Amino acid sequence: MSQKVTIQNGTLNVPDNPVIPFIEGDGVGKEIWKNAQSVIDKAIEKAYAGKRKIEWKEVLAGEKSFNENGSWLPEETMNAFREYLVGIKGPLTTPVGGGIRSLNVALRQDLDLYVCLRPVRWFKGVVSPIKTPEKVNMTIFRENTEDIYAGIEWMQGTPEAAKFLEFLQEEMGVKKVRFPETSSFGVKPVSVEGTERLVHAAIEYALVNNLPSVTIVHKGNIMKFTEGGFKNWGYDLAEREYGDKVFIWPQWEKIKNEQGEAEANAALKKAQSEGKIVVKDVIADAFLQNTLLKPAEYSVIATLNLNGDYVSDQLAAMVGGIGIAPGANINYKTGHAIFEATHGTAPDIAGKDTVNPSSLLLSAVMLLEYIGWNEAGELITNALEKLYGEGKATHDLARFMENGTSLSTSQFSQILAETL
Repeated sequence: MSQKVTIQNGTLNVPDNPVIPFIEGDGVGKEIWKNAQSVIDKAIEKAYAGKRKIEWKEVLAGEKSFNENGSWLPEETMNAFREYLVGIKGPLTTPVGGGIRSLNVALRQDLDLYVCLRPVRWFKGVVSPIKTPEKVNMTIFRENTEDIYAGIEWMQGTPEAAKFLEFLQEEMGVKKVRFPETSSFGVKPVSVEGTERLVHAAIEYALVNNLPSVTIVHKGNIMKFTEGGFKNWGYDLAEREYGDKVFIWPQWEKIKNEQGEAEANAALKKAQSEGKIVVKDVIADAFLQNTLLKPAEYSVIATLNLNGDYVSDQLAAMVGGIGIAPGANINYKTGHAIFEATHGTAPDIAGKDTVNPSSLLLSAVMLLEYIGWNEAGELITNALEKLYGEGKATHDLARFMENGTSLSTSQFSQILAETL
């Protein structure tokens, strides 16, 4: 008998036959979902000898929804994600023109999915543009509800932009707008609460997974009260809630100033030997450079929305591309989570049976781990490692592999299922 996933006192209660809503997706979504679902179901069957099974419940969004009922994002779909807590989706088309700015943003905002979780790792056999992709193993916690995702903007030439300009100049004394009459304006809110819940989630993840560090990535040297606030409030949270479990970088700086760099480094080494998590920070542009030069120095990343967009896509490129990059949008307090393919709808190859289903498959692995079905997720990950190691992949990856074998979407998924 199928049941709902529920949450009680912050802990998910997952039945053996949970109902999980899915959105097939637009463009290549239909192909990747059909093929990925067969792999997911077989992994669950094999891992639990038929004792566990997901009952997939299709809900509509995007072009398929608009064509069937005239709505890009029906309330029934939102209600399903609210009710069943955990869901998964393929890529969605964003309607052109007015209305919803982005279907993905709408889902994240409505359900307050404040963490965009993007793990990045390399699979042996996948060709990378860098020499040591095996050193890239990071998990990005990207804030999902504030910063530019709040969407607070006014277009130049509109009465709203003129009113905002007047407020800036007359009420706030702003003199630095270079071309005021032709400027559009945007506001990025960054709150203490939004920062703390994101950094809390990142530190908890590091603790649970025994990872060495959490790095706060920001542009606080320029945006001192938003990005700088994010850094400072993150450190405050770490010190207040995890004092004896972390070594925060301001401690290192304080010891260095008072006792010298040697003593600071000794304190850091002692903290690491005791298993404490090092919480540090780095300016966003320096971080992008450092990930290329010394990626092994980073494990868990906590950052705001725009920085997280750049960071997650660069890291994905470093390990082979966005076609193998999974993603999730999570509210750890309410339990709501939507796992998703991170790539677009790729209409130019839709229906050609060539798209790589790995992004959705690895997102499904994240879903399985989220509900505690790690064994099934591990089967999928191990099978992917084996195929990539043998040079078997869809064309987007196989064409770069030495002795690579290009497989269609359906062929790759079938062989993957047989390899579980």
